[in-house]
Amino acid sequence: MSSSQAQGSDGPGDNLADTPELAPEANDYRPGSSSSDEETIRGERDEDHIADAAILEEEEQHPSADVPIPSVEVDTAASIPNHYREIVGASQEAASEDGSTDAVPKLAASPLGSTLSIPDDTPSVQGSVASSMGSSVLPSFARRPGLSPTPSFRPFDQRFQSRISSPHLNSPRPSSPGFLAGHGRTVSVGSQFLLDSSETETPSPPWEVVRWTKLRKLNSQAFSEAGKRNFGTPTCLAVTANIVMGTSKGIILVFDYNQNLKLIIGPGTKAVESGPITAIAISADHSTIAGGHSNGNIFTWDTTRAARPFLSIQHLDPSQLQRRTTDGHVPNVAITHLGFLGTRHTALVSADDRGMAFSHLATRGTGALGRTVKTTRILGRYPDSKPPVGKTLKPSTVLGFSSCPLGNVEMATDGMGLTAMLTPYLLVIVSTTPIAQTQHKSARPKEVAAHSAMSGCLAWFPAVKLKVPDPVTGSQISKVKLVYCWSNVLTVLDVDEIPADDKEKLPSLKFRARSRWTCEESIAAVQWLSRSVLTVLTISQRLIVLEDRSMRMTEAFDLMNKHIYHSDLFSKQLNPLVEQLDEEDPSMHGVVADAFYMSFKAYKSRLFLLGFNDVSIGALSNWADRLIALMESGDYVGAIQLATSYYTGDANKLTVGLPEDADLRHSMVQDKLMEIMSASLKYAFGQRQKHKESVMDTHLQELAETCFVACQSVGDEDFVFDEMWEWYEDAEVEGIFLETLEPYILDGSIITVPPVVVKGMVTHFVSKGLESRLEELICHLDTSTLDLDQITLLCKQHSLYDALIYVWNQALQDFITPLLDLLALLVPLMQNGRYSASANPIEDDIYSVNALKIFPYLSYVLTGRVYPTGEALSEDVAQKAKAELYWLLFSGKSITWPKGSNKRLLTKPSQSQEPSFPYLRLILSFDAPSFLSALNEAFEDSFLNDSPEKQAASGSRPRDLPEEQIFGLTVDRQYIVSILMEIMNSKDYEAADTIYLDMFIARNLPKYPQYLLFPGSTLTKVLTGLCKFPGRDLAEDAQLSAEYLLSVYQPADVNDLIPLFKEAGFYRILKRIYKNDKQYGKLIETYFEDPEDQEAVFSCIEVCLRPQTGLTRRQVQDVHQVIKQHAAQFVEIDPPIAAKTIAKIAPELHRDVLESANAQPGLQYSYLKTILEPQTEQRPSGSPDRDLVEQYLQLMCKFDPAHVSDYVGLVQSTNLRLDNLLPTMEKTGVIDAAVILMAKEGQVQEAMGRLVKHLGTLESALQGLLSGSALDSGTEQLHESVEELMEALRKYILVGIWLCQGQTKTVREANSGRRRHKPTLDDALSSDEVLWLDLIDVAVQITKQISAALQLSPAESPAENENRGLPLGENDKIITLLRSLVQNTFTALLTSTSTPSSSSTTTAGMGSNLSFLRILRAFLTRAAASSPNLADLRSVLSSIFAAYAYEESILRLSNRLLERSLFVSVNEAVALRQRGWRPRGSTCEACSRRVWGPGVAGNVFEAWEEKQVLDEKKRKQRKALLSTNGARSNGGDVGRTDDEEEAYVGKGKGKGKASSPRIRHEDGAVKISEVQEAQDPREGRPDDAVALRRREQPPLGPLVLLACRHIYHKRCLEELLAQDGQGKEKEYRCPIDG
Repeated sequence: MSSSQAQGSDGPGDNLADTPELAPEANDYRPGSSSSDEETIRGERDEDHIADAAILEEEEQHPSADVPIPSVEVDTAASIPNHYREIVGASQEAASEDGSTDAVPKLAASPLGSTLSIPDDTPSVQGSVASSMGSSVLPSFARRPGLSPTPSFRPFDQRFQSRISSPHLNSPRPSSPGFLAGHGRTVSVGSQFLLDSSETETPSPPWEVVRWTKLRKLNSQAFSEAGKRNFGTPTCLAVTANIVMGTSKGIILVFDYNQNLKLIIGPGTKAVESGPITAIAISADHSTIAGGHSNGNIFTWDTTRAARPFLSIQHLDPSQLQRRTTDGHVPNVAITHLGFLGTRHTALVSADDRGMAFSHLATRGTGALGRTVKTTRILGRYPDSKPPVGKTLKPSTVLGFSSCPLGNVEMATDGMGLTAMLTPYLLVIVSTTPIAQTQHKSARPKEVAAHSAMSGCLAWFPAVKLKVPDPVTGSQISKVKLVYCWSNVLTVLDVDEIPADDKEKLPSLKFRARSRWTCEESIAAVQWLSRSVLTVLTISQRLIVLEDRSMRMTEAFDLMNKHIYHSDLFSKQLNPLVEQLDEEDPSMHGVVADAFYMSFKAYKSRLFLLGFNDVSIGALSNWADRLIALMESGDYVGAIQLATSYYTGDANKLTVGLPEDADLRHSMVQDKLMEIMSASLKYAFGQRQKHKESVMDTHLQELAETCFVACQSVGDEDFVFDEMWEWYEDAEVEGIFLETLEPYILDGSIITVPPVVVKGMVTHFVSKGLESRLEELICHLDTSTLDLDQITLLCKQHSLYDALIYVWNQALQDFITPLLDLLALLVPLMQNGRYSASANPIEDDIYSVNALKIFPYLSYVLTGRVYPTGEALSEDVAQKAKAELYWLLFSGKSITWPKGSNKRLLTKPSQSQEPSFPYLRLILSFDAPSFLSALNEAFEDSFLNDSPEKQAASGSRPRDLPEEQIFGLTVDRQYIVSILMEIMNSKDYEAADTIYLDMFIARNLPKYPQYLLFPGSTLTKVLTGLCKFPGRDLAEDAQLSAEYLLSVYQPADVNDLIPLFKEAGFYRILKRIYKNDKQYGKLIETYFEDPEDQEAVFSCIEVCLRPQTGLTRRQVQDVHQVIKQHAAQFVEIDPPIAAKTIAKIAPELHRDVLESANAQPGLQYSYLKTILEPQTEQRPSGSPDRDLVEQYLQLMCKFDPAHVSDYVGLVQSTNLRLDNLLPTMEKTGVIDAAVILMAKEGQVQEAMGRLVKHLGTLESALQGLLSGSALDSGTEQLHESVEELMEALRKYILVGIWLCQGQTKTVREANSGRRRHKPTLDDALSSDEVLWLDLIDVAVQITKQISAALQLSPAESPAENENRGLPLGENDKIITLLRSLVQNTFTALLTSTSTPSSSSTTTAGMGSNLSFLRILRAFLTRAAASSPNLADLRSVLSSIFAAYAYEESILRLSNRLLERSLFVSVNEAVALRQRGWRPRGSTCEACSRRVWGPGVAGNVFEAWEEKQVLDEKKRKQRKALLSTNGARSNGGDVGRTDDEEEAYVGKGKGKGKASSPRIRHEDGAVKISEVQEAQDPREGRPDDAVALRRREQPPLGPLVLLACRHIYHKRCLEELLAQDGQGKEKEYRCPIDG
C-alpha cells in the first residue's frame, strides 16, 4: 500500500483522529424519552448549522468548474484581460491605451500619451485641457494657442482631485485575479457534483475519484466455478482485520488482506443444514464471527477453533412458539442483521425480515453445551399475536440495523449495548445492557418524497480521541454519532452523554438530530468512510461522497459497472405498503428497494464492494494524488489553482485527506505548492524555448495570474520577484509579469518591489505609452524601499511628475523642490509675463499640462493631504509642509533652494531684477482661476487661523525653526488677500482674471468675517466688478458671489447699484431688494423679466395680494398694473395656473388678461376652461359671468366641439344671448348644443325646426354621396363617409327624442295640478305632440328617401349598380340602420306617452293610450297627403309593429323566468324559516334547569297536548270569523285572538318564529316556544290529580332561543336584562354574546 493511500486512514479500532471536528454543544436531555428528529432539527437549525437542501442544490447547480478556454491564435490585444475587453469593447489592434483605434496616438518617452488619452489617464485638474468632460477651463487660459476652448469652469464649486485619488478609474489595467474567470480545464473537482446522469454526461477528472482494486486472487477462489460449487455463491460481506464472506451453502470464508483463504467455517456442522448465510458479524477483537441463516438459526465461531460452533442459537420449535415460554426467532424466517455488543463474544443482537429483533446473552461455561443463551425480544411482535385493542398491525420489517461499535477511547456507551433499528415507520435505539431499555424513538421525517422507493439504512461512528482539540467545544474526544436514511432523506444524529449525579449509575443519553440532507433518489446504503466523510449508495448504484458537518456533496459517480450484489429481502413483507391503486396517498411508496447493505462496507477509509462476480476495494484519491494527476496530464495551471484552494481551505478538505486545522494543512500543502509552481514555470518556458509557438502569451499570462494568487495566499513574495521575474525577463515577456503585478500594487497587496523590477516596470509602461498607469503604480509603493536616485532620475527622464512629487514628499519630506520643478516648467511659457507659444505646440502642451499639476499639488498639501493619493499627512509633517509653501509663495522674493546651493529659480531670466512676489505673479499670470480655486480650499484649513497651537509653535523657540517655518506660521487670510488685491489690481491682468479675485473675496468674507476686514469702498468695488463679468458663462457664478457678499455687507448706495444689477441680470438680488423695500410692483415685474424663474411669478402674486400681507391700496394698484402690462406673458407661462391665481386674488382682472391674449385663442380657451370647469369637485361659487361663458362656448365650438352639448346642459348661467352663440354653433356644426340651448331658453318649437332642418341637410348629403356625384371617390373613403353621416343621423335623432321627452314631461307636470276634460281621439294635437309628429315625420321621410335611393333600379344591371360605389350588402346594412332610427323614435314616443298605470308599453296597451293614437293618426294623415299611395310606408310600419311584438315576447319570457327564480328563492327561505334553530345545550343558560330533552322537569307532554287542543280551538274560531266576515278577511287582523297578541316575537338580527302560524316576523332575533305555556284560564278546569301534580312541579314558562343558539326561560332572560339595566325592550340581547 502506497504512502498516499495510508494517509488519512481512520476507522474504528485504528487511529481515527486525523482531522478535528466541529461538534456543537450538548443540550439537556431526559433519558428514555421519545422525540422527533424533525422537531429537533427545526428547533436547533440555526445553532447547529444544519445543511439546507435548497442551498445544497444551488451549490450543485453552480459548480466551481469553469468552461475550458480553447487554444486559438490571438494578437497583441490578447494581453489585455478579457473583462476589460468586454467593458470598453477594444478592437484586436492595440492602437492605444484605451483599446480604441481612433484614440490619439501617443509618443514614447513623453507624457503626452497620458494627457491626450482617455480621461482617466490625465491629471484631473481644473482647467486642464485633458481632464474629464465634466471639468472646465477658464476663458483666459482656454484662448491660448494650441488648446481648444471649453465652457467656463466654476472654481469655487468644485474640488481639486488628482487622477490617482479620483474614485472614477477607467484606465485599462488588468483587474485583480480575484475577479478574473478561473482557469478553465476539461475537468475540475466541482464538475463531479452532478446527480442526474441522464441529463448531463459526467466527465472524468484526470485523477480517479476512487481508485478501485479488484481482489483477483480472492475472486479466483470465491467466484470461480469450483469455488461456487464447493462453497456456494457469496451472499454477504463483513470487513475488519479480515475479509469475511457468507455463502449460499451456509459456509463462511475468511480471507486476509493478502487474499489468502485462511478459514472455511461450517462444513460438516449443523450450520450448512440451516440454509444460506443471510447475515454476518465480527466481534470487536476480530476473534469471533457470527453467521445468521435463512431458517432463523445463528452460530458463532471462534476463529482459533473453527471446527465447531462457539455458540449456537436455535430458532424456536413449534411447541415453544405455541407456549411462549422463551423468546427467539420464528422458524424459517431469515436473519437479516447481526451484531456483537461491546467487547463480549457472547452478547449479540439480531433481526429478521419479519420485523422482529432480539438480544442474545450467553452465560459463562465450558463449550457450546455448557452455555445457556437468554434471548430477549426488543422489537416486533410474533406472527400469531393479537393486536392491541382498537389498533391494527401494519406489516413491518427491519430495514436498517446496527450495534454501536467501539472506538479508541472508553465511553459509557461501550457497556450499554446500544443498538439502532430502522423500520418503515420508526427509528428505535435501545440499550440492551444491563436491561433492554428504549433510549430514543423518532418517526419518519416529513421531507421523504411521496411515492418514492422505500429504503432504509444506518451506520454508527464511535467516539474517538482527537489529535487536535475540537475548535468549538475544545474537547479532545468526539461524540458518538449515527447516520440513518429513510428513502431519500439522510439525517445525522449526535449522542451526548449526560453524567449522572451518582457515579455508580450509568450516564443518561441525549440524541440530537444535527444535520439533514436530501438526495434526488432513494438511498440504499450508507457508511462512514472517516469521522467526517460519509459515503452514500443510491438505488441506481451511484456513489456520493458527503462532508459530515457541511453536508456538502463533494463527489458523485456511477458504480453500475461494478455490478454490486443486491437482494430483494423486504418486498414480500411490505407489499401492502407499496402503492397499488391509491395514488393520492403520499404515505404510499412506489416500490420497495432491494437491500444493498450486505454488499457495501467501509473500513479504515476504504470501501469494500461485494459484486455478483467479484470483490473490489476502493480508496478516495487524496490531495497529493490529484495534484500529481493534473501535472501528468499537462494542466499545470489547474494544478496550481487546486493546490492553492487546498492551502486556503476553499476546496473539499476532508474528502482528500486534509485536516481542518489551518496550520497543519498549510505545512502539508505549502511545499508541494511551491514545488508545482517551480516545475510549471520551468516546463512552460522550456517548451517556449524549444517551440515558441507552442506556448502562447495567453498561457503565460494565465500562469502568471495563477502563480500570483498562489504566492499571495502563501505569503511568499520572494518567489514572485526572484524566480518568476527571472523566467519572464529571460523570455522577454516581462510585460505579462508587470501587468499581472499591477492590480496587486494598486490594491495594496504588494507595496515593496525590488529596484530591478521597478526599472523594468518604468521601461515597459513608458514604451507602451502608459505613463499615467506607471505613475499610479509608483505612488502606491513604499518609498522607503525604493532606490531614490534611480526612481527620481527615471521620473524626470520620462516627465512623471506625479510620481516624482510623491517620492520627494514621502521619502525626503521635501515639499519645496517639487513646486520649484513645476514652476520651472512655466518660465519658458510665460515670457514677458504672458503666455507665449513656441514653434512646437506639442512641446508647449507637454509643459503646460505638467505645469497644471501645481494647482492640485497646492490644494492637497495646503489641506494636509498626500499628493496624489489623497491620504492624510501627519500633523507635524502637514504643519511643516504648509508653512514652507506659504513662505515660497508669499515671502515676496525669489529663493535659493536647496539651502547652501547657488540654485535660484528666476521667473524673468532676461531681466536684471525680479518683481516682488515673483512666484505668485508667475502662477497668477499662467492660470489665476485655478490658483484661486486651490487657495479657496486652503482657506478652509485651520492652519490660517490664529490658533493657540500655531502661536505656540511660532513663539516658543523661534531660533530652532528655519526661516521658512517662522514666516509660514505668520501667514493668515488677511495677509494673503491683501497681497492678491495688490498684485491683481494692476494693469497686468485682464477682467477675465480679476473677476475671479472678486468672486474669491465675495465668497470668503461671509465664511471668515472674524479673519477678513475690508473697507466699504473696496467691497462696493468688488460688487461692481462682479456685475461686469466678461462672459455669460460666468453670470451664475458672479450672481451667486454677489449674494454671498450682500449677506454680510449692506452698501449705503444700494439704489445706485440697482441699474448695474439689472444690466448684469442679477434678478435674485433684485427680488430680495424689492421685497425688503416692499416694492411689490417692481418685484413682480422682476419675476417677469427673469427668464429662468418666470413660473414663480404665480406664487409671488398670490403671496403679495393675500390679505395677510397688508398691502396698501396704492401697492395693490401697482401690482394690478404690472399684471395688466404683462398679461400676455402671464398667460403664456402657464394658462391654467394663471387662471387659478387671478380667480383667487383678483377676479376683476379676468377680462384684461383675456383681451391681452386675443391673438392666441388657444390660450384663452385653456384659461377659461380652468375658471369655468375646474378639475376639482368644488365648483366656483355664484353664477359665472355671462360674457365669460359665452366666450368660452364660442372657443369650445372651435377647440372641443364634442364637449359643447355636455357643457350647455350643465352650465348654470341664464339669459345667454342666443344671437351671439347660435351663429358660431351653426358655423362649427354644433347643432345639438344649439338645440339644447334653445330648449333651455324655452324656444322648443324653434329648436325642433332647427333640428329638422339639420336632419334634412344630412339627408341631402347622404343622398348626394350615394348618387353619381360620389363616383370619383374611392370605395374605402366612401364607406367611411357614409358611416360618419349615419352616425350623425343617429345622434341628432336621439337629440330630437330628448327634446320631445323633455317637453312631454314639462307639459304633463303643468297639467297635473288642474282638472282636465276627458281626452278624446278627435282632440287637436298639443304642443308636445306636435314635436313628436315632426320628429317622426322627418325620421320616416329620411328612411323613405334614402331607402328609395338605395333600391336597385330595374333598368340597371347589378354590375351598373355596383359601380355606384357600395356593394349590395352595405345597402342592406344602411337600410337596417335607417329603420332602427324610426323604431327607436316610435319606442320613445310610446314610452313617453304611456300613462303610469299602464302595465305594458307594447301594442297591447294602445287602446288606452290616446296621445299615441292621435300622433299616429296625424302622422298617417300627413303621409297620405304627401303620398297618395301608402304602399311606400308599408315596410316602415311593418318593421315598427314587428319590433313591438318582439319586445312583448321578450318581456313575457323575462317575467316567466323572474317568477320561477322568485318562487325558488321564496321556497328556500320558507324552508329555512320552518327548519328553525337547534339550541347549543339542553339547560337554561341562566338557571341551569333542563328545558328540553331527556330528564326535563315538568309535565311537558301534557302541556303540549293542552297546547294542541288550544290551537285547534283557535283555528275553529278563525274559520267561523272568516265565514262571517268574508269581505273583511283581507285585513289580516280580524281573526287574531288575544292569545295570539300575547305571543311576543322580537325583531333582531336573526329570524324568528311565533307559536301562532299566522304571525311572521322577517327579522326576529328570537323564537318563543309556547309548548311549556301554563294552562289557559279560558279552558275548563282539569281534574284534581292533574292540578295536584302541577302544584308539586315548577311552573312551565315560555322559552327564548336566540340567534347565537343560547336558550333561556323568558322569565330568567328578562331578569338578567333588568339587572344589566336594559329593561324590557322590543328585542332580546344575549347576555353572553351581546
